[in-house]
Amino acid sequence: MAAPLADLIVTGRLYTVDREHPHAEAMAVRDGRILAVGTAADVAVHRGPDTRTLDLGDAFAMPGLIDVHNHHAHAGRAELFELTFPNTASLDGILEAVRAYAATRSPEAWIIGTSWGTGLLDQLAHNTARRALDDAAGGRPVLLTDDSHHNRWASSRALQIAGIDASTPDPEHGVIVRDPHTGEPSGVLLEAAGLLVEKVAAPAVALTAEQQRRASARAIEILHSYGITAFQDAATSLDQMRALAALDARGELRAWVVSSMTVNDQIFGYAELGDELIAHRAELTTFHHRPDFVKIFLDGTPPAHSGAFLSPYLPADGFGDHFHGSTTMPADELLGWLRATAAQGISAKIHCTGDAAVRMVLDAVEAVRADGHTAPRYQIAHGQFIAPDDLPRFAQLGVAADISPFLWFPGVIADALGTVRPAAEVDGLQPNRSLIDSGALVAGGSDWPVSETPNAWEGIQGLVTRADPSGLRPGVLGPEQAITLPEAIEVFTLNGARAMGLGAVTGSLEPGKSADFVVLDRDPFSVPVTELVTLRAQATFFAGEKVYSRA
Repeated sequence: MAAPLADLIVTGRLYTVDREHPHAEAMAVRDGRILAVGTAADVAVHRGPDTRTLDLGDAFAMPGLIDVHNHHAHAGRAELFELTFPNTASLDGILEAVRAYAATRSPEAWIIGTSWGTGLLDQLAHNTARRALDDAAGGRPVLLTDDSHHNRWASSRALQIAGIDASTPDPEHGVIVRDPHTGEPSGVLLEAAGLLVEKVAAPAVALTAEQQRRASARAIEILHSYGITAFQDAATSLDQMRALAALDARGELRAWVVSSMTVNDQIFGYAELGDELIAHRAELTTFHHRPDFVKIFLDGTPPAHSGAFLSPYLPADGFGDHFHGSTTMPADELLGWLRATAAQGISAKIHCTGDAAVRMVLDAVEAVRADGHTAPRYQIAHGQFIAPDDLPRFAQLGVAADISPFLWFPGVIADALGTVRPAAEVDGLQPNRSLIDSGALVAGGSDWPVSETPNAWEGIQGLVTRADPSGLRPGVLGPEQAITLPEAIEVFTLNGARAMGLGAVTGSLEPGKSADFVVLDRDPFSVPVTELVTLRAQATFFAGEKVYSRA
């Protein structure tokens, strides 16, 4: 029988992320799937008169990168419809950005923007800073998100519209930060307190269905430019799910997308949550869009003292010497959600920043597994602080470590963590070496737009060096937790696919899988490890078709 003919043959240096056959000379693609991978001679039998060829020359091909944790629609929305500035911006820099943006807006228009650095919390928590924001905005209502996307900074006009004044009580799971001298709201709103303003701003800044589709499409274009062909949106709304399903119906969703349906929401202000979202799962499932997870926020962020820890925070005004933080729900409620969703064949991604939250998840998963539910996938998102006794439980219980954002090297987030947690804990952030050695599945995400870009090579380089890839910050963070380059590439390819339930579909260059690959300008194994972050995608292919070209 004649060998089936390929639509496309790729020749050159290929890295497959298949441990049995990591390197190849050629790959054949037919009908969007990989037909054969191997030597040039192995693949040549699939060449026909109409077969297209791609000679890599000095370039290098590998599986499309996979981002197991981002908020793509928020990133696309921010770029198209909101004010953006770097999370390294100073207060003066933020005010300048607001002033310039305000000049393009009508007098009553809301200014929505992102993202100020968490390290500015103390500086912003004063009426003087809020008044400076008022001046820069020309009195307009302003709501700016921090780099964790858990906290907000609002102008006086925004607080007024939301009805927030000195007598307003803190909402459940949120804090209205007061000026230390006057007791008035400073404009800084932690966790669920931000929803008080989000709610009143929402009608003025709501996107149409077409704008939602544009936001998703633009975000996916950006992901393609970094060589990313599959991702998991870590906290999806109904509007975002509808946009993804509509794009696929149009033939315009050229990526594998796994959505995490939001169960509880302290930060986004989604209209539908939990069962209301799950009810739409079947109708919004398409070939490329798979809403197969729920998302549970089990705690907040340590700099805001909303992460849940086994040991106390460092002493701080307003929290005392023995404050541990708390979870958003009790253990029995978490277990109830995992049991109910497991019965429907739905997996779960659970946000945990403190080690107490991590332990609560592991205990709940242990109970669900004991019930006989072996199929659902569980991911602990972030999990930067893990008690030593809990490390082996990830592998034992089949819980994946979703290690995002890029917290495994010195930077603004590590600096902020160092103000609230002991130095020894911060030095051991993200124990990735220990997790991998214990047999755990470790999958990489960007948490973009918490990270300024979804560049996986920033994460990969940091995983290997535990140093700041930008070179701006000296030192390393827990060098004993460094992993190898092949392991780090797996973290952002095959491991991500497996954690998302797409391991049989994508993540490596193997026959039968989708022909998703990125062409890089250089071989990652031939450049100094300190230059991995400079690698660039020359082209990105999804299902055998080019979806991005740098040229």
